[in-house]
Amino acid sequence: MITHSHQIITIGRRKTSVARIVLRPGAGKITVNDRALENYFPVDTMRTEILSPLIVTETVGKYDVIANVKGGGLSGQAGAVKLGISRALLEVNSDLRQKLRADRLLTRDPRMVERKKYGQRKARKRFQFSKR
Repeated sequence: MITHSHQIITIGRRKTSVARIVLRPGAGKITVNDRALENYFPVDTMRTEILSPLIVTETVGKYDVIANVKGGGLSGQAGAVKLGISRALLEVNSDLRQKLRADRLLTRDPRMVERKKYGQRKARKRFQFSKR
């Protein structure tokens, strides 16, 4: 939500991943942690998830995206980048809110990993019970 001479900086979060997004006018180049999008996210479904805000708002090729992502795994990082891009596009043009809201691109996914409890193997799995 910070604006510097023609560039917008936003934050997106998902699980334990945090993505800082810089959106600036350009040719549509997307960089994640100083690597090309195709190199950082090898799975096609993750790339389409990241591009979905640009596709929905019909702004593919109009903005360059620079993403810095930390924490979590690739799936969480892809979700964080998606939310950050959506928020940045909203800062550019507030008329895009209805399109982004309709595809649930502005909603932060609140699901987190449940913690492990003492006396159990994992969060919900128990040790084997022995009667005798």
